[in-house]
Amino acid sequence: MAVKTNTSTTGAKTGRLAKAWQPFTRVSMLSWLVGAFAAVILEQLVGRPLAYMLGLGKIPVLFGFVMMLKTPLLIPSAIVYVLLIYIFPIAIIARLTTSVGNKLSAWLLRYPMAVSALIHLILLYGTLQIWGSINDYRNLVLRLTFIAILVTLSLNIINGYMGEFSCSTPGFLALGAYGASVISVSMFANDNLFGPAIFPDSWGVFVFPLALLLGGIIAAIGSLVVAIPSFRTRGDYLAIISLAFTFIVKSFIENLEVVGGPRGLSSQPDWANFTVVFIWVTLGVWIMNNFVRSTMGKALNAVRDNEVAADAMTVNTRRTKMVAFMFSAFWAGIGGGLFAHVLRYVNPATFGLQKLAEVLAMVYFGGLNSVYGSIVGAVGFNLLSEALRPLEIYKWIIIPVLLILVMIFRPTGLIAFKEFDVHAIIAPKE
Repeated sequence: MAVKTNTSTTGAKTGRLAKAWQPFTRVSMLSWLVGAFAAVILEQLVGRPLAYMLGLGKIPVLFGFVMMLKTPLLIPSAIVYVLLIYIFPIAIIARLTTSVGNKLSAWLLRYPMAVSALIHLILLYGTLQIWGSINDYRNLVLRLTFIAILVTLSLNIINGYMGEFSCSTPGFLALGAYGASVISVSMFANDNLFGPAIFPDSWGVFVFPLALLLGGIIAAIGSLVVAIPSFRTRGDYLAIISLAFTFIVKSFIENLEVVGGPRGLSSQPDWANFTVVFIWVTLGVWIMNNFVRSTMGKALNAVRDNEVAADAMTVNTRRTKMVAFMFSAFWAGIGGGLFAHVLRYVNPATFGLQKLAEVLAMVYFGGLNSVYGSIVGAVGFNLLSEALRPLEIYKWIIIPVLLILVMIFRPTGLIAFKEFDVHAIIAPKE
């Protein structure tokens, strides 16, 4: 009887939660973004005095998680702050604007999809820009998280969509980071290695995109070292080849004194602000999403499912692998260039086994063969890592345990094999 009672109670609670959530199922993405934008504006206006009134001393940087772990006595105050600044305002505004938001979303869909997508992106950018402007730490976390999305999705093309197991992403990151940094530092910075600046820093807005593209091209060319042997190998053999490539790149840079060797390379100009990172990552996600949904993307899936059958069905498997490796490496190189200019310092030790473990964790945590999964994996892993930072060494026990649990209960990741459909995201709810 006790078991039946507990089951009935659990069912009743679930039913009440579902009933409470029901009105929000019709809320469009536009309304949610408006609610989030209003919440960050509210934080700008009253966040600081509210934090002082609740005894927090300052505005929580990551929704109160860091503060709660550092000082458990502040847990109630941090929860109240998050409820008053984020949860309640977003929910109320999203609910109140449901009808208007749905009508506006439907009206926007009469125009090309790019118009509606651009409006949603502007709202998202404005929300994140205001949220990140509270302090430098938030801004840094935002930029690194966005770069992680780009890098995770680039690896997912190989490990997810093509079904291989590549460990070469840190090598691609290093090539892109150093390729872009050499251009920017040698031409626009006063550095001990390269001497005084050749051109004024004001030219950077025009040169930085070219430097990033060059870093991506260098990474793409370097990927041929992995791509060509991959024509004849699969599975464990490819993993060994790609891992060897990462060690080769790392060792090569460590012994290259012209770029600082093991000491690293610094003095990168401060060109990778949030706006620049947001634009590049948005562009990268859009291009990679189109790539995996194209004919080439379908060919990748065919190679993953059965390479012999794909070859028999006239899929050029050699060309498919080559294009996929170079395409993936190019965007990883772009991510490496952005990473170097966000930190304004790059060191070969950064691109070792720990970086490989982080990128693989984000890919498999989020989900294979899914743009959604890469975004969720990168954002979730980075925010979790930052939120648990006060635990120091213990966070590297908690995070692996969580990843193990995900692999046990969701072997393919949280959101796997799900297409990123822009129309479904911004279309008004019925």
